Amino acid sequence: MRVIRNAALLILSLLFLFSAFRLSEQGKSGGFCGEEMATLGGIHDSHGSSQNSDEIHSLAKFAVDEHNKKENAMIELARVVKAQQQVVAGTLHHLTLEVIDAGKKKLYEAKVWVKPWLNFKELQEFKHVGDGPTFTTSDLGVKQEEETTGLKSVPVHDPVVQEAAEHAIKTIQQRSNSLLPYELQEIVHANAEVGDDSSKLHLLIKTSRGGKEEKFKVEVHHNNEGAFQLNHMEPDRS
Repeated sequence: MRVIRNAALLILSLLFLFSAFRLSEQGKSGGFCGEEMATLGGIHDSHGSSQNSDEIHSLAKFAVDEHNKKENAMIELARVVKAQQQVVAGTLHHLTLEVIDAGKKKLYEAKVWVKPWLNFKELQEFKHVGDGPTFTTSDLGVKQEEETTGLKSVPVHDPVVQEAAEHAIKTIQQRSNSLLPYELQEIVHANAEVGDDSSKLHLLIKTSRGGKEEKFKVEVHHNNEGAFQLNHMEPDRS
């Protein structure tokens, strides 16, 4: 029995080593397909490299340049709004970019796949998600600029607006007695009122619960530490 058990352990060990070797070789050869690449790691904020770092700015410029080559376009990079990354066979960088296209500011999302050990860099996706100037976290609640005082319309795709809407949904769910979860369907429009050390986001959001659609007007407070608080909520009957 001991001989059989030892043989079984040896076979399992060999199979494990073979699988690990095959996975390593596949990664080195760049043989991961899109589906395999996407399932290897979750998306999180870029550690040690903010949207203002040289590394992220270089990746953003690469994404814009590649897009211009492929589409024969002439857009210019204005700034990086948000930077996240995903561990795959290398790193997949998820970037939210503000660009200038024919004199107008637009918002794009880009995905850049990087494998440093192979000196490999490839633009996976580059799509338009919104128009107009965007607010970053520093704009919404950290500092007050003369041109951003008062109630101002902001893009619904802005990351801060998205986080505020998600916070509102979670709070509405907590305050309700319903067992059915609320799901965010759409941010219809968004306005922001920027103060000295905080901001107020006025949103109209469309939700669904058990197949039924509902709209809410919400006011979400956002402080300079990045925290959100739902100050007001009412159903929209329009």
